[in-house]
Amino acid sequence: MNPLHPLTKWRGHAPNAAKLYGAIVAQARLPVFYQELAVPDTLEGRFFVLSLHLFAVLHRLKTEGGAALDLAQELTDRFSEDLEIVLREIGVGDLAIPKKMRGLTSSSASLLQAYEAALEAGEGAIAATIGEAFPGQHSAPKAATLALAHYLTRTICELEAQSLAALAEGEVRFPGTVPGDELGDDLS
Repeated sequence: MNPLHPLTKWRGHAPNAAKLYGAIVAQARLPVFYQELAVPDTLEGRFFVLSLHLFAVLHRLKTEGGAALDLAQELTDRFSEDLEIVLREIGVGDLAIPKKMRGLTSSSASLLQAYEAALEAGEGAIAATIGEAFPGQHSAPKAATLALAHYLTRTICELEAQSLAALAEGEVRFPGTVPGDELGDDLS
């Protein structure tokens, strides 16, 4: 008998969420985004690229319902935990963490909603939304925003073709992760 049973998490548990989140983070860290597309290799730039990939996976999961929603929630929770760890690593004090987290969570939610709305309007709208969110510059390079919009659209299409069972096991294939499918070719 578990004496903490009433205090345990009420949501369903997606045991492979950490593996799936790790794959999302690994894809977002690929040098091509920073070297070829002028995304600043900064905290903000990495957050931006991570958000693109997280959005693509969450978009795929939201269409499935049930266990996929549990997995989506676990990914969102891991993202929040990751944000908190980063804030602590850059020296944000314990008392300031909740306020910073509320701001980042709100910003992230707004960005994901903006991507969702843009997706319905087409690749041009996606490029415009990416341009507005592009970190560190007043105006993002047009070629980069167009390439990222194309990449995001392609990623979403590829995720739709992947089984929910594979995603639930933490397995995901992003463009450029299969031999012969070069990411750089897709982005240039």
